[in-house]
Amino acid sequence: MDLAQGLLIITSVHLLAAASPGPDFVLVSQQTLSNGKKAGLLCSIGIALGLSIHILYSTFGLAAVIANSTTALWAIKLLGGSYLIFLGIKGLRARSNAQPVVASQKTVTQRSATKTIGLGFLCNALNPKAPIYFVSLFTVVISADTSATHLAIYGIWMMAIQLAWFSLVTVLLSSPRVANKLQSMRLYY
Repeated sequence: MDLAQGLLIITSVHLLAAASPGPDFVLVSQQTLSNGKKAGLLCSIGIALGLSIHILYSTFGLAAVIANSTTALWAIKLLGGSYLIFLGIKGLRARSNAQPVVASQKTVTQRSATKTIGLGFLCNALNPKAPIYFVSLFTVVISADTSATHLAIYGIWMMAIQLAWFSLVTVLLSSPRVANKLQSMRLYY
């Protein structure tokens, strides 16, 4: 498969995967609505960087090993599931301020940029569905004769798609009009 064909397949499949609701979407939304646009963008960077873990093991053939090792797959699922439960509990315990969101009046305790990026990184890297997704996608696009340059381009392109999608989500959710509408719809006060 030539590079253009591979990029076309990766783009169409990965755009759908990035846009489908999941833990990354929940985390970016939560960070943006709670801590503002900067936190959402930093979290988006972390999520895109988290893809590097899946891309690396997939391109080096470890995806096949993980897919055929029930112990390795079980460990990944356990770690990822535990982290997702942790994020869910943390989200449920978060308190709402019943006032409209105004970015300049927000007084929230901000995490450091490194911690916010790390939060996004861990969310993506520990996603238990990711190994199956990457094994499936890369078995379609990558063959034994795929060059290292093409592998690097595919990986960087997927990270760029992920970053662009979650940056768009952040920008939309940080709009005062959207944030105020979402705030008025909250269930827990």
